[in-house]
Amino acid sequence: MLSRMSFRQILLAGFLLIAVVLGAAAVQGLRLLETFADQSRKGADMAIGLTSSAQKLSERTIDMERSARQYRVLGEPALRARFLDQRIAAEGALRVFATAAPATLGGVADTWRAAAQQAERALDDEDGDAELRESLNRLHALNDRLATEARYWVSRQNTGLLDALEANRVRLATEVMGAVAAAVVIAGLFGWWLSRPVKQIERGIEQLGESRFEDRIEVSGPEDLQEVGMRLDWLRQRLIELEADRVRMLRHVSHELKTPLAALREGVSLLDDEVAGPLTSGQRELVGILGDNAHVLQGRIEDLLGFNAAVFDARRLRRESIDLNELMSRLADGQRLQAQARDVTINLDVARVTINGDREKLAVAVGNLLSNAVSFSPAHGTVTLRASRTGDTVFVECIDEGPGVAAEDATRIFDPFFQGRRQPDSERRGSGVGLSIVREYIQAHGGHVALVAAEKGAHFRIELPNLN
Repeated sequence: MLSRMSFRQILLAGFLLIAVVLGAAAVQGLRLLETFADQSRKGADMAIGLTSSAQKLSERTIDMERSARQYRVLGEPALRARFLDQRIAAEGALRVFATAAPATLGGVADTWRAAAQQAERALDDEDGDAELRESLNRLHALNDRLATEARYWVSRQNTGLLDALEANRVRLATEVMGAVAAAVVIAGLFGWWLSRPVKQIERGIEQLGESRFEDRIEVSGPEDLQEVGMRLDWLRQRLIELEADRVRMLRHVSHELKTPLAALREGVSLLDDEVAGPLTSGQRELVGILGDNAHVLQGRIEDLLGFNAAVFDARRLRRESIDLNELMSRLADGQRLQAQARDVTINLDVARVTINGDREKLAVAVGNLLSNAVSFSPAHGTVTLRASRTGDTVFVECIDEGPGVAAEDATRIFDPFFQGRRQPDSERRGSGVGLSIVREYIQAHGGHVALVAAEKGAHFRIELPNLN
């Protein structure tokens, strides 16, 4: 189901689901708050009612006692009726006590009624003064007890409310934490679901950028991101076709250029050998110029084809663990004859450093720097090849004692086919692609090559990430 939804729809669904979870927690918290507020209101009303009833009962008892004593002395029926009215009026207060807690205050209220009935009977008994006095004293004592019990009841209610508040607080905190945890889990699940196709797209783009066209690009997840994956795979197929066209074009260009060039060189060779007849000194000079330029042209064509092949192959890395000490020793040995011919000393200062990379491409990059350094070094000069590691970075440096690089050429020294102003006097000028290939191969490894300012000679530094 989710795969048929778009990225935006899934994102909106995730937000809505998180909002529902957090909203449910908020509604539950509001419900608990309202319940507690209702309990608090009822408790407060009951506390006020008990306090007021206790005061009223005490007042009615005093009126009943006054009316009873006056009736015993005067014998007026109105006084007896007043006694009964006060007793009936006390029933309202007694009902409040009975409603509050029948098991405690309600029992005391019943005892109060019994004492009031006893006092009523004693009113009509001529010898009931003692009984009347005893009953009235019991009523006062019961009033005090009811007031005390009411205070205890209010205290217990307050304690109960505090306990309920704490319980609600704990419950609400638990529910909120649960809701937040659920929201985090939901966000994590949706984030994982959405980030997976994004990472697949990133890997697909990296795959295209590194010219790795073998593997099909597939993106799972939302429907619109699947369409992006299909577009990337279409782009991969188009790049395969374009690369095939490029290789085919270079092959054709190479063939079309090399064939007439070979014929031209063969003709120049025949002229130089005087197959068509003797040459004058001027003609021989022209034949020499033609031969040299034909040789240069062939070298340029081969350099162009080689550079294009190097650029295409730069991203195809076959990584392995490489011992730089062994690699640079082998490169130095390969340049010994050229160095001896120019009376140049190659000095190795290589630490025991192991790096993960493409052995062939790193050998070409460092070998080009070393070959240039030997070619540009003066007689009795020294070329230093150095390798070290600092933290997560490996440094490879090549230093010579030649003419160096002109300041105005420093920014373009790595451009394809660029040749600086300072060239070795005894050597044929190069094609200007060696340093460009160095840059391509080093950048393919995620590194950087730069020309370091030096007082004498040229100083090149390669920085490579240590991926071991």
